[in-house]
Amino acid sequence: MQTTEKFPMTKPAGSCCGNSSPAPEEACCCSGPTDKCPAPAIRSAISEISAKNRWDHFLARWGVNRMGHIVPPGLYRLGNPDKDSPVFASANYTLSFDALRSALAKRDAWILVIDTKGINVWCAAGKGTFGTGELIRRIAVTGLADVVAHRKIILPQLGAPGISAHEVARYSGFSVEYGPVRAADLPAYLATRTATKEMRTVRFDLFDRLVLCPMELVHFGLYGIVAAIVLFFLAGPVAALAAITAVLTGTVLFTALLPVLPSQDFSMKGFLLGAIVAIPFAVIFAQAPGLSVIGQIIGVLVPFLTIPPVVAYLALNFTGSTTFTSRTGVKKEIFRYVPAMVVLAGLGTILGIALGVLRLAGVA
Repeated sequence: MQTTEKFPMTKPAGSCCGNSSPAPEEACCCSGPTDKCPAPAIRSAISEISAKNRWDHFLARWGVNRMGHIVPPGLYRLGNPDKDSPVFASANYTLSFDALRSALAKRDAWILVIDTKGINVWCAAGKGTFGTGELIRRIAVTGLADVVAHRKIILPQLGAPGISAHEVARYSGFSVEYGPVRAADLPAYLATRTATKEMRTVRFDLFDRLVLCPMELVHFGLYGIVAAIVLFFLAGPVAALAAITAVLTGTVLFTALLPVLPSQDFSMKGFLLGAIVAIPFAVIFAQAPGLSVIGQIIGVLVPFLTIPPVVAYLALNFTGSTTFTSRTGVKKEIFRYVPAMVVLAGLGTILGIALGVLRLAGVA
């Protein structure tokens, strides 16, 4: 996942440090600031998290104005740093930046915020925006080499997949040091400048997973509501409840049960969980009054054909929110399971429509 592109320290024709669309407040200074190309002003930051910040975090978690929770990229002064103070890199996502600055309370430091397009460190590293090229550009345009006497920059460990440390050293002169996984461990890490096994371990506990549920619910909840309304009028309240249950299972229950569900593949975990959730609906449909034997069989099949693929799809989507998977692993899952999801969901929909037609005709 590390980039292999080259990063010339002279300005290429028609671009700005390899970036064709630089932010308007930034200078084109691929080789560092000059009299005609001054470095952007250094901004100030504080470590305290205000009520306004917490409200911003709440909105971000619920997906409100998703791409609006950003911090202007550039160099920030935390406390009263000098030329020997440490430099930390962060994404320009407010939750990432706020986690870093709050962890550095009562410390003097520089924070280099790189432009990740409002995406957190882990996801941005995978997408390439928390990447080698952007880090080199940001070091250059901020004139960091003139601000500090040392040549070391501390990056979050989860940003490692997007950074080629030797390329950063080659083109910027700064060596990369990886801090702990969690910003909260920075005080202990800085005391010895050594990361323990616990600091290097990526934890994804229940709380870490559940805080992601609101975003998933907002993203897919509308589809579930629309499906429930349609099914309520076409097939009754139980079918509507099944649609809502499938979405809640895929976005909340799956998230909570992720570590204990069998299989390494998220999609298979989703299929298994969806099949379990489909059992009570299959029983209810099979016992619906007035159904023939064929109608009962179809009634049993429909939940097992529709709910598991929906849950599996939502589970597959959750791979973008966890470090449990890799980019190559996700690609394999997509090619392996998505066709099955489409076939099963399509067959279940056809049988559901057929059952409805039979009931209307009085032959179900």
